[in-house]
Amino acid sequence: MSLAYALLVSLICEPKSGYDLAKQFDGSVGFFWQATHQQIYRELTKLEQQNWIIAEAIAQEGRPDKKIFSVKDLGLSHLKTWLLQSSDLAPVKDEFLLKIYAGYLIPEDAIAQKIQTHRHRHQQQLETYQAIERNFFSSSQDCPKESRFAYLTLRRGIRFEQGWLDWCDEALELLATWE
Repeated sequence: MSLAYALLVSLICEPKSGYDLAKQFDGSVGFFWQATHQQIYRELTKLEQQNWIIAEAIAQEGRPDKKIFSVKDLGLSHLKTWLLQSSDLAPVKDEFLLKIYAGYLIPEDAIAQKIQTHRHRHQQQLETYQAIERNFFSSSQDCPKESRFAYLTLRRGIRFEQGWLDWCDEALELLATWE
């Protein structure tokens, strides 16, 4: 997926500054798509040059003007076309799994500790997602239309973290039986 489409998705609900977009990528969107602030600003420049977005300069007292970006019709058209296209499976690029794969090179208790630590991190992330679900989606049936798809991505995040916890438990159990 291109960062351009992630930015368009973020801007489609309401116009935002580059700073606001970067903060959103540090939060909600950042749960499934990461980008540095530098990447975001670079991509905003490209989108503006392609006439997919427009920037409105807002004067600020004692500070440089702030740009508020919004999606233009051309950008919306490209976004809708992209939304209708099929998506490939995301390639796995996981440093942790690479380390586990080569785990035979170090003591098994060191690998077990790595898995325990990894499990703890996934447990924390799961708790974050579950808190979001409790606070913003108390009833999936009463979810407003514009929030339904955010809820679906949140549910995917919950299932993803639960899958990691299950795998960590299974791996630790296997390591214990192999000793």
